[in-house]
Amino acid sequence: MATFLVLLRRSGPQWDPSRPMQEQSDWPAHAAFMDELVNTGSVVLGGPLADEHRVVLVVDAESEDLVRAALARDPWSETHLQVDSVEPWTIRLDGRRA
Repeated sequence: MATFLVLLRRSGPQWDPSRPMQEQSDWPAHAAFMDELVNTGSVVLGGPLADEHRVVLVVDAESEDLVRAALARDPWSETHLQVDSVEPWTIRLDGRRA
């Protein structure tokens, strides 16, 4: 069984709710940072929830501390996105393998 960490991030004080995600300040730097986390295998899945004020990340990491340290380097850390919660998630069902 695989175990991941599931993070819930929410919009921070510099998030402008009148603008789409791709039009927020520092978007190119944030997008490049997140792409690098995907390319290194750290982020398995990620994206905004329907309200677009919360984002879910499924992360392959050894500890919550390592995830928080990595996300602290995000140009949007604490400005546009803040970590709301981090929970371990054990995958017991995976329909993608069927």
